[in-house]
Amino acid sequence: MTDHHRAPARTAEQRKRDVLARLANDHDAWVATASPDGQPCLVPLSFVWDRGALLISTRRTNPTARNVTPRGSVVITLGHTRDVVLIDGTAEVIEGAALAAESADAFTAKLDGWDPRASPAWIYLRVTPRTVRAWREENELAGRELMHDGEWLV
Repeated sequence: MTDHHRAPARTAEQRKRDVLARLANDHDAWVATASPDGQPCLVPLSFVWDRGALLISTRRTNPTARNVTPRGSVVITLGHTRDVVLIDGTAEVIEGAALAAESADAFTAKLDGWDPRASPAWIYLRVTPRTVRAWREENELAGRELMHDGEWLV
């Protein structure tokens, strides 16, 4: 977009509403982790926004699951380059049987009936956001941080 066709910057309050809407309605996100030796891994995974965290599932043998075990660090991105939500979070591994039934049921409902609890090969990752940033264009770079140290700033 040229400067004279650019939409005005959203307020922080509007950005937070937009982020929460994406978390409630989007089905998939890009999930980035790194191995202990620094090898990056970026994969698309489905998620559900559940009790202030992103709930995702992957095979326990996949690099994503192995990478979160030592440190728990995860970066998740929603959207595209002109409407991005960037989340830095901490992942906790949860066995299917240990996940609260209502959380697992919400995951299954959002994913059209796919239930990771049906196989012990799958685990859940509950990603709690530490920071959330959202922006569309250069005019929204200032003030793009909406959450810091797990607390919403707006």
